[in-house]
Amino acid sequence: MDLSTVAILSPGDMGHAVGQRLREHELDVVTCLAGRSDRTRALAEKAGIRDVPTMEELVEQSDLVMSMTVSAAVPGLCREVADALRATGSADTLFAECNAISPRLARELEPVISDAGGRFVDVSIIGGPPRAGYSPHFYTSGEYASQFEQLGDLGLTVLKLDGDVGQASGIKMCYAAMTKGTSALYSQLLIAAELMGLTEPLLAEFESGQQAVLQRMERGIPTVPPRARRWVSEMEEIRDTFDNLGMTSDLFEGVAEMYRLIGSTPLGEEFPETRDRDRTFTETIRELAQHVQPQDEGDRD
Repeated sequence: MDLSTVAILSPGDMGHAVGQRLREHELDVVTCLAGRSDRTRALAEKAGIRDVPTMEELVEQSDLVMSMTVSAAVPGLCREVADALRATGSADTLFAECNAISPRLARELEPVISDAGGRFVDVSIIGGPPRAGYSPHFYTSGEYASQFEQLGDLGLTVLKLDGDVGQASGIKMCYAAMTKGTSALYSQLLIAAELMGLTEPLLAEFESGQQAVLQRMERGIPTVPPRARRWVSEMEEIRDTFDNLGMTSDLFEGVAEMYRLIGSTPLGEEFPETRDRDRTFTETIRELAQHVQPQDEGDRD
């Protein structure tokens, strides 16, 4: 497949950085910013991503459409692209579903695209946005995974998995369960300690016997609130993944609820680029704890 124009939907934190990397390798990168926020528009402009007015024009111009959005928006966006494919009669457009979704949902979305004339490839992204000297891992699976592998020659790290659609999504679910699951656990236990007046002795105990864990907390906790809202639906996809495998869904229902709580606080209003980078992780926990309402003893009877 000849790749000359790639569409990014949408150019947020990850999307605009991927688009910028592809632009650096002389690809034309487009998006459709209709209805998008001023922040997304600014990120697209920063990355040199060209705006087109409609989804129909986007699919007509693009060899590859990369979907990178919040998990909850994935089915709607997939149907929107499929409608545009039908309306334009665009043939053989490669649609890369790059979001954090369950393997079952990935398999359900494949015919939405293929029935509209497109080619569906399962992709997941592990790691942060591309930056100088670094690319996250783009895992890919399914019938058209080899075509997506071409991006490995365009500044991205692409790893092809054996098997059908769902394999790439599955590895993301397992990996994010570890990284974001532990961040939720750390947040919850630290907020609990703060509410009980035990922060100082607990951190001293971590310093004594869990220094590596404490260092992860110090680095990671301040970055959580600006991302918490978009992580809620991702945790729900992990919940569904485990449930579909016959395992408990309760664990990640709780993780989703923890991120819902964090996202509801004033810190959840921040964006990664606007958060207070001087705020320590203990200050972050202290501010989050102010928005938790402990039950009265009588409420637990």
